[in-house]
Amino acid sequence: MTSTTSQQELFRFLEDRFACAQACSQCARACALRASLMNPDGPEEQALLRRKGVLCAEVCEATCHMLSRQVGQDERDVRAQLEWCRDVCLECAEVFDGFPGAEGSAKTCRECAQACADFLATLS
Repeated sequence: MTSTTSQQELFRFLEDRFACAQACSQCARACALRASLMNPDGPEEQALLRRKGVLCAEVCEATCHMLSRQVGQDERDVRAQLEWCRDVCLECAEVFDGFPGAEGSAKTCRECAQACADFLATLS
């Protein structure tokens, strides 16, 4: 038998999981777009931005895929993935901060990092 409180906790957990997955998906798109707009043969700073953007997109995609699976997940693995995603998003946002026109991507990265942190807080 499931109490109302535990049902509400489950709904909140699923909502947070979905919000985090959605934020990861949006961040992956923003980072991939930002990275594709940069000239890979340009200055060292642009190459750094491109590498960070691609890494962030890949980590967010992997996190999104992990969160979309429902069965057989070890909470330690989910926690580690969320922490990695949060950290990479924050690093990417810091790099984006230094480039005019990349403010929107930096904001998206920070929002994704916050969604990961929020979801982490719901895990036991």
